[in-house]
Amino acid sequence: MAHVDADDLLPNDHIKKAVLAGDVTQLSRGASNRYAEAGDTFTVEETEFEVTSVEERTLGDLTDADAKREGSSSLEAYKERMQRVHGGNFEWDDTSSIVTYRFESQ
Repeated sequence: MAHVDADDLLPNDHIKKAVLAGDVTQLSRGASNRYAEAGDTFTVEETEFEVTSVEERTLGDLTDADAKREGSSSLEAYKERMQRVHGGNFEWDDTSSIVTYRFESQ
Protein backbone atom coordinates (compact mmCIF):
# COMPACT_ATOMS: atom_id res chain seq x y z
CA MET A 1 0.00 0.00 0.00
CA ALA A 2 1.29 3.40 -0.98
CA HIS A 3 0.17 6.98 -0.80
CA VAL A 4 -0.30 8.17 -4.39
CA ASP A 5 -0.52 11.71 -5.71
CA ALA A 6 -4.17 12.67 -6.25
CA ASP A 7 -3.05 14.80 -9.22
CA ASP A 8 -1.94 11.62 -11.01
CA LEU A 9 -5.18 9.70 -10.43
CA LEU A 10 -7.71 12.54 -10.66
CA PRO A 11 -7.27 14.45 -13.93
CA ASN A 12 -8.61 17.90 -12.95
CA ASP A 13 -10.02 20.13 -10.21
CA HIS A 14 -13.63 19.49 -11.29
CA ILE A 15 -13.18 15.76 -10.64
CA LYS A 16 -11.43 16.44 -7.32
CA LYS A 17 -14.38 18.57 -6.16
CA ALA A 18 -16.83 15.85 -7.25
CA VAL A 19 -14.81 13.24 -5.33
CA LEU A 20 -14.86 15.42 -2.21
CA ALA A 21 -18.63 15.90 -2.55
CA GLY A 22 -19.14 12.12 -2.91
CA ASP A 23 -20.53 12.49 -6.43
CA VAL A 24 -17.64 10.50 -7.94
CA THR A 25 -16.58 7.26 -6.24
CA GLN A 26 -15.02 5.59 -9.28
CA LEU A 27 -12.84 6.72 -12.14
CA SER A 28 -11.87 4.87 -15.31
CA ARG A 29 -8.67 5.81 -17.10
CA GLY A 30 -6.89 4.50 -20.17
CA ALA A 31 -5.00 1.29 -19.51
CA SER A 32 -1.63 2.62 -20.73
CA ASN A 33 -0.80 3.82 -17.19
CA ARG A 34 -1.53 2.32 -13.77
CA TYR A 35 -2.15 5.14 -11.29
CA ALA A 36 -2.86 3.14 -8.12
CA GLU A 37 -3.39 -0.29 -6.65
CA ALA A 38 -6.11 -1.51 -4.28
CA GLY A 39 -5.21 -0.40 -0.77
CA ASP A 40 -3.35 2.72 -1.90
CA THR A 41 -4.46 6.06 -0.47
CA PHE A 42 -4.61 9.61 -1.80
CA THR A 43 -5.54 12.95 -0.27
CA VAL A 44 -7.76 15.72 -1.62
CA GLU A 45 -7.91 18.88 0.48
CA GLU A 46 -6.93 17.06 3.67
CA THR A 47 -9.49 14.28 3.15
CA GLU A 48 -7.92 10.86 2.75
CA PHE A 49 -9.37 8.29 0.36
CA GLU A 50 -8.56 4.61 -0.06
CA VAL A 51 -8.57 2.87 -3.42
CA THR A 52 -10.81 -0.12 -2.72
CA SER A 53 -10.52 -1.88 -6.08
CA VAL A 54 -8.64 -1.67 -9.35
CA GLU A 55 -10.03 -3.59 -12.30
CA GLU A 56 -8.86 -3.98 -15.91
CA ARG A 57 -11.84 -3.71 -18.23
CA THR A 58 -12.96 -2.39 -21.61
CA LEU A 59 -15.20 0.58 -22.33
CA GLY A 60 -17.83 -1.94 -23.43
CA ASP A 61 -17.89 -3.40 -19.90
CA LEU A 62 -19.15 -0.13 -18.38
CA THR A 63 -22.76 0.00 -17.19
CA ASP A 64 -25.21 2.68 -16.07
CA ALA A 65 -24.17 1.93 -12.48
CA ASP A 66 -20.53 2.60 -13.40
CA ALA A 67 -21.50 5.85 -15.10
CA LYS A 68 -23.36 6.98 -11.99
CA ARG A 69 -20.32 6.21 -9.80
CA GLU A 70 -18.30 8.34 -12.24
CA GLY A 71 -20.69 11.27 -11.83
CA SER A 72 -22.97 10.88 -14.87
CA SER A 73 -26.68 10.16 -14.88
CA SER A 74 -26.43 7.28 -17.36
CA LEU A 75 -23.97 5.45 -19.58
CA GLU A 76 -25.12 7.51 -22.56
CA ALA A 77 -24.49 10.74 -20.61
CA TYR A 78 -21.06 9.40 -19.63
CA LYS A 79 -20.20 8.65 -23.28
CA GLU A 80 -21.25 12.17 -24.29
CA ARG A 81 -19.20 13.68 -21.45
CA MET A 82 -16.09 11.72 -22.45
CA GLN A 83 -16.37 12.89 -26.04
CA ARG A 84 -16.91 16.50 -24.92
CA VAL A 85 -14.03 16.46 -22.41
CA HIS A 86 -11.55 14.77 -24.75
CA GLY A 87 -12.65 16.59 -27.89
CA GLY A 88 -11.25 15.27 -31.15
CA ASN A 89 -8.80 13.01 -29.31
CA PHE A 90 -11.44 10.51 -28.19
CA GLU A 91 -13.67 8.04 -29.95
CA TRP A 92 -15.73 5.58 -27.93
CA ASP A 93 -14.60 2.06 -28.81
CA ASP A 94 -16.16 -0.75 -26.77
CA THR A 95 -12.91 -2.75 -27.10
CA SER A 96 -10.63 -0.01 -25.69
CA SER A 97 -8.82 -1.14 -22.55
CA ILE A 98 -9.33 0.86 -19.36
CA VAL A 99 -8.54 0.55 -15.68
CA THR A 100 -11.36 1.31 -13.24
CA TYR A 101 -10.44 2.65 -9.79
CA ARG A 102 -13.02 2.64 -6.98
CA PHE A 103 -12.35 4.60 -3.82
CA GLU A 104 -13.96 5.79 -0.61
CA SER A 105 -13.15 8.38 2.03
CA GLN A 106 -11.51 7.22 5.24
